[in-house]
Amino acid sequence: MASDPTRSPTPTPAWHPRTTMVRSGLERSPNMETAEALYLTSGFVYPDADAARRAFDGSDSRFVYSRFRNPTNAVFETRLAALEGAAICRATASGMAAVTAALLCQVKAGDRVVAARSLFVSCHWVLTELLPRFGVTVELVPGTDLAAWRTALSQPAVCVFLESPANPALEVLDIPAVCDLAHAAGARVVVDNAFATPVLQRPLALGADVVVHSATKYIDGQGRCLGGAILTNDAAYDEEGLLPFLRNTGPCISPFNAWVMAKGLETLDLRVRAQCDSALALARALQGAPGVRAVRYPGLESHPQHALAMAQMDGRGGAMVALDLAGGQPAAFRFLDGLGLIDISNNLGDAKSLACHPATTTHQRLSVEEQAAQGITPGLVRLSVGLEDARDLIADVTRALEGV
Repeated sequence: MASDPTRSPTPTPAWHPRTTMVRSGLERSPNMETAEALYLTSGFVYPDADAARRAFDGSDSRFVYSRFRNPTNAVFETRLAALEGAAICRATASGMAAVTAALLCQVKAGDRVVAARSLFVSCHWVLTELLPRFGVTVELVPGTDLAAWRTALSQPAVCVFLESPANPALEVLDIPAVCDLAHAAGARVVVDNAFATPVLQRPLALGADVVVHSATKYIDGQGRCLGGAILTNDAAYDEEGLLPFLRNTGPCISPFNAWVMAKGLETLDLRVRAQCDSALALARALQGAPGVRAVRYPGLESHPQHALAMAQMDGRGGAMVALDLAGGQPAAFRFLDGLGLIDISNNLGDAKSLACHPATTTHQRLSVEEQAAQGITPGLVRLSVGLEDARDLIADVTRALEGV
């Protein structure tokens, strides 16, 4: 019997990730389109009043409002969930909407949260400025120091939050070890997986309870749209906290952006692996270069957490490289201004290679002391390696270093 062409084949354990990225989640309309349909609608209609009642009391799973669910959004959510090994995926309007919702939906006044210190600055603000306004206590610890985690989690906590690799200095955290400590303290673990992507790292399989993504980065992969996602296998977390929070506060992704993200997932594996190969070649070329004090890349043996990164990240170092220039901020600025191929931009995960100076851009709101605690030196430059030929990227950074 022929299969139903209106529906995607059901994912099986035999499917490899690239097949899942292309085939999962697709439900064709009666028009039998090849690509996923784009449903630009805010609402839906019902054949009769009782159908509307059933939709709202939960006895019928039909779509009722795009702030709740949308067919295009569902394709993106189903596909990403299959990649992360999650039962539940909720798409959001941006990565920070995902982070904020993942945290706020589960805490209340009097609760305690423990987080790694090395974070994207907006995550740092949510934890150190926003949550305390509502009576939540937050403690930051050095992410790679398991003794510090053990001390912080020797008393109860509701939630643990971390990034790995961390933005921008690329610390790699021991996710299974932190999860063990957090669970013993009664805490859920939320891991930001934006830098590694599900191609390289699946935190739920490492013990995490919740994964968040800025889909704006590698999942889109071409700098087009904002988007985010929250994934979990914890039905109680979703039903009692996350889903009501999202439905009633409204940080939903637009169907158009979800469509772009779903299409981005089709090529995610190919792009990320190619970018990792170029990043490794670039990092090796930068090692020992004049004016470069240090190259921070998890794929290099010189990285402090190299062995851990290889174990957690599918044997690859990711597509982000950080270099610390000996001349501080003046040298970093001369280097950035000397780039001819790589663009100066605070974004990352693009097909185009991008570079920025975190101390004066993405992380400039942090105090000098906090920047130092996160490994952000005046000479630190963050490189997001794209899909250009690695030989051209190496030539570009070599020319820029000559100007430094």
